[in-house]
Amino acid sequence: MNPAIRVEGLSKQYRIGGKRECYNTLRETLVETATLPFRHLSSAVRGRSMPSTSETIWALKDISFEIRPGEVVGIIGRNGAGKSTLLKILSRITEPTEGWAAIHGRVGSLLEVGTGFHPELTGRDNIYLNGAILGMKKSEIERKFDEIVAFAEVEKFIDTPVKHYSSGMGVRLAFSVAAHLEPEILLVDEVLAVGDVAFQKKCLGKMGDVAQAGRTVLFVSHNMTAVQVLCGRSILLSAGGIAIDGPSSQVILKYLGQSIQDRATCVWSSRDDAPGNDTARLHRVSVLNMAGNVSSEIQTNEDFTIEIKYWVGRPGAKLGATVVLYNQEGICVFSSPSNHEPQWHGKPRPTGVFRSVCLIPKLLLSDGQYSVTAILWEENYRFVCREDDIVRLNIIDSGEVRGDYLGGWSGVIRPMLEWKTERISD
Repeated sequence: MNPAIRVEGLSKQYRIGGKRECYNTLRETLVETATLPFRHLSSAVRGRSMPSTSETIWALKDISFEIRPGEVVGIIGRNGAGKSTLLKILSRITEPTEGWAAIHGRVGSLLEVGTGFHPELTGRDNIYLNGAILGMKKSEIERKFDEIVAFAEVEKFIDTPVKHYSSGMGVRLAFSVAAHLEPEILLVDEVLAVGDVAFQKKCLGKMGDVAQAGRTVLFVSHNMTAVQVLCGRSILLSAGGIAIDGPSSQVILKYLGQSIQDRATCVWSSRDDAPGNDTARLHRVSVLNMAGNVSSEIQTNEDFTIEIKYWVGRPGAKLGATVVLYNQEGICVFSSPSNHEPQWHGKPRPTGVFRSVCLIPKLLLSDGQYSVTAILWEENYRFVCREDDIVRLNIIDSGEVRGDYLGGWSGVIRPMLEWKTERISD
């Protein structure tokens, strides 16, 4: 069986930073013509030409892959990795600089809000126009028309020019057209970036239906939960090349690990250079998974610990530790001091190396990136030292709390609370 999409040595180069060409007035043209010989003479005397301010970048560089018919593949990566450029080439919006891509089947694309829509035409006209572009017969479009309009929730505005639609209305109709007109290959670029939560959930459900119907889907998104649920395979792009191509779970872990730069531990080997004072100094701060290994990736359904090791330099010191956790927006999720620890709290300590461990229970935190602030304090909670953003970790959604809900999730924590429903009358 031929692959639905085959890409070989695909590269795309762009020129950036060049001076933009502009049109001259008649006077400027005459002056330029009259002074041209003198400017050439001046250049010859100087013996050099003005340097060019333009340069080129490779948005994609020598990528190759195949996608089988009916396969759902996620394309992930940081901003500027080349994801949108790849979809634009596959949609024939732009041409590659090098290499080629072969597509077998009818392609439907949703690359940005209102892609392929004519602003002066009504929603109704644009549905028929997009269907015709996809190569569909009028009877096929009419059979799907009511379903498209109902999904997009634009019944009242279907005969209004699209230029008067809000961005939310435009993306709802654009996605509905792309998903319902039965293309054999569907290319979707970050459709969940626009629209409310209810619409995002509806889009994900529809994409799941498209995938189950055996159609090929290429899905670009920063929503790792959606990629994990919808895509059995993912491709991670980095600096225009393929960093890893494989099962989505492995590729997502690789991507998230890149994002937080693997800072799950911080160690001071020399006591003289460590933060603190003569009373106590930090030795190591680490994130440990259930197995007790240092790890920057933690599943939502597993306990983990934050370990603080420190030297006690003054005998008889009464010490404690505090962990403060911040999410990626800089919001303090919680602060936990060790003043409930029974063995050593409030008691004088001998000199030596101590280890304080804070246990964070499973099914507490939302998925996302977090940073840890570590604090050592002595009697009356006077700071010995405070180290901000000392280690980082990424909480990965395991799906227990989420259930069948695939949209965005608000809140800095995500506990799995007990619910009960009962019938109280007929």
